[in-house]
Formats: sequence, C-alpha cells, structure tokens
Amino acid sequence: MAGIYIHIPFCRKACHYCNFHFSTSLQLLPEMVNAIEAEARLRRSYLSEKVDTIYFGGGTPSLLPETAIHSIIQLLSQLFDINPHAEITLEANPDDVTAARLHAWKEAGINRLSMGVQSFSDSSLHWMNRVHESAQSVEAIELAQAAGFRNITIDLIYGIPGLSDERWEQDINKALALRVPHLSCYALTVESRTALDKMIRTKKTADIDPETQARHFHILTRKMEEASFEHYEISNFARLGFRSRHNSSYWQGVSYLGLGPSAHSFNGSSRQWNVANNSLYIASINQGAIPYEQEILTPVQQLNEYVMTSLRTMEGIDLNKVYADWGEDKKNALLHAAEKHLASGNIVQTGNRLQLTTAGKFLADGIAADLFSA
Repeated sequence: MAGIYIHIPFCRKACHYCNFHFSTSLQLLPEMVNAIEAEARLRRSYLSEKVDTIYFGGGTPSLLPETAIHSIIQLLSQLFDINPHAEITLEANPDDVTAARLHAWKEAGINRLSMGVQSFSDSSLHWMNRVHESAQSVEAIELAQAAGFRNITIDLIYGIPGLSDERWEQDINKALALRVPHLSCYALTVESRTALDKMIRTKKTADIDPETQARHFHILTRKMEEASFEHYEISNFARLGFRSRHNSSYWQGVSYLGLGPSAHSFNGSSRQWNVANNSLYIASINQGAIPYEQEILTPVQQLNEYVMTSLRTMEGIDLNKVYADWGEDKKNALLHAAEKHLASGNIVQTGNRLQLTTAGKFLADGIAADLFSA
C-alpha cells in the first residue's frame, strides 16, 4: 500500500506559529491546480503499489473550488491504482465549511475531514491569529456529522502562553462532547522566522513554558484514556477503527508521493522534496520538469528513521524487524542504548518490542536521538 499527499499552499491568513510553506495571495491558485495535475502525470511511475490513502494538506485545502478537488481525485484515479476503499482526507478550516461544500466534497470522494480547530477558546484563537471563532468550529463539526461524515479529526494546540490547565481540559471535554472520533493534539512550538518567534524575542508575548506543556500533555493522556481513545501515536488519539491510515503510513515507512510545492516523497530508499516556491514550481512544471532535491538514504539513515517514527507509535520498535533488516549487531546496539531509558522507566520492553511509557512520550525526540545508530 502507498499514499499520495497533495500540498495546497494557500491560506487566507498567516497563523503566528506556522512555518509551513503557503501564500496568503490566492492569485496563483488556478495555475497551481493545473501544475499539481501536470506533476501527477509526470510522476505516474513513482508508485508501483496500490494507493490506500490520498491526503489534501496545506496550507488550507478547503480554499480549493470543489470542482478542483473532484478533478484532482478523478485524475489520480486514472493515473494510479487506487484502493476502492481508500481513505481520502481533506484538511478544512471551520470557516470554509458549509452544507453545500460538504455535499460537494463527499460527491468528489472525500470521506475523511481534518478540521483545524486548534482551540475552542476565542481568546486563544485570537492570540494564534486564526481566521475562525470557536462557534464556527462547533457548527462545522455538527454540519459535517449531519452530512454523513463519520470519520472526522480535529487539531488542538496546548501549551499556549496563558492557557490554564482548566481551559485546556475544557477544550478536550468539548471535543469529546461533540463525539469527534480522532484528535491530533500538539504542543505549541516556536519555529524560527515565524511571527511567534519575533513576538517572543521582542517580549510582546510570553515564551512557552515546558512545565505547563508537560502538565497539559498528562491531562490530555489521562482524559483520552478515560474516554477509551487509543493513544496510537504521541500526538494522535482515536476511537477504535478511526486511526489516520494516511499518517500511520508515514510512521510505518510506507512509500508515498508528494505533489505540489514543498511536498515530500519517499520510496523506502530515497526522499525527495519539491521547491518551496509557488512561482518557481509552476514555471518548472509547465516546462515539463519537476523542481526537486533528493537524498539517497544509507542503511544507517533508514534504521534511524525507523527508530524515530516507530518509537512514536503505541506498537513501538520491532526488534525482530531491526534484526531482519539491519542485522544482529544493530539490534544489540539498540538494546544497549535503550538500557538507561528502560532503567528510568521511560521505555518498556514487551516481548520483542520497545515502547515508550506515558512519561517517556513527552521526551520522545531526545530518547530517539539516544537510540540512533552511528
């Protein structure tokens, strides 16, 4: 199985914390759709496997005309071997959701919605510079459910300066009350060259507090466990049967094709990424050339990527796979590197698997780095 990711690099407004590639000018949107479709034709041989997931990400894909979404899905169905039961996700901002659009999205083939709610607090949304208000999020979710969308996920952000433990718990409770079957919850991070980075450096806002973020994470994991959600990846929680198949493919090392500016592709042995410039991307594609850079992964890099991604999941690192794919020496070295984390209680070994404990999950990046092979 494989996946296809389509990057739609447009937003109405720039969120203070975001460092993804996007433009707030929609002038090039029609040309971008044509270029993405042209790139799909140019790269039809990249995937040999059956495609199990298609994901419209961004940016704000819900800015696309419904006819463009339909056209892209139809073209991909002609170019690739698409599973008839493929998961097809559209990221949508709550303010873009209407009953008419939901109907059109469903007719186009969208069967999963990822809503950028971020918070149910208007003060937090204003602080983030989001376009929508909390009432629009509630209305969008209820409209989607009424339109027959069962597979809905929302994003929430915690660790925001000034966000109390009580307010964060209210956000979680609101999501549960709305019967959303999947939550993606992220600790606020300060990325360089973002408005948030500048606001913190110029003392216009408080810096993030790691202790607050740790508390919020533990509140989150407790609430999700009480609600019988699977904590199947560090930032992701799902009711049984509602895991993100597309994102899971990233963590499992499945091949995927990325279309659009800044989109990444992976085929198991190499990774490539398109230029993060809308005009250059369109001009290059119009000339029949794909503007990308590529990295050929060494066996050690492939092992380290497996360690980094699998450790984030509830299944953890499969030592049998490490032995089969990279040899006994690498397996033994991995176990040796894990000893201090096993002793501290941040990792547990269950049979042939190494898994993060709840305490270890908040330290995942550092633990993964300790386990990397040289």
